[in-house]
Amino acid sequence: MTPQEIKKVITGGGLEVYRTTGHEVIVADRVRDNLILDSGVRVRPNGSELEVRLIMGLRRGQYPNETDDQLFGRLRELASPALAQGFREVHAGFAAVNDPADAKKTLDTFFEVILAKATTTAEMLEEVRFAMGIAKTAESRH
Repeated sequence: MTPQEIKKVITGGGLEVYRTTGHEVIVADRVRDNLILDSGVRVRPNGSELEVRLIMGLRRGQYPNETDDQLFGRLRELASPALAQGFREVHAGFAAVNDPADAKKTLDTFFEVILAKATTTAEMLEEVRFAMGIAKTAESRH
């Protein structure tokens, strides 16, 4: 199944697509405070199956006194419902959040854990809806 075919199934199921790339479909999950669509849920072909990916993250600035292990622990705690549903961790890492006006200046560090679950076309929408219902950040959104 191609990303374009995946997109048709997702939109036909009543969900909104944020973006389609050459290798995956990014599902529109929520609207951030600045009204830009955001998503931590993606679907991609994976051989004869499909793979639903769930990206969970947080910024070090929210928890400045915690170690890297504690921050990843927070994310894995958030991930526990997805892990119980059959998702597995495929990546854990962090990236600098640079100042857009000065790329040499780091504003914060973003920690993320990526989970994935193989699924069939018939079960994809159910898995996507489940993934969309999971809290993807440990940050306060108020």
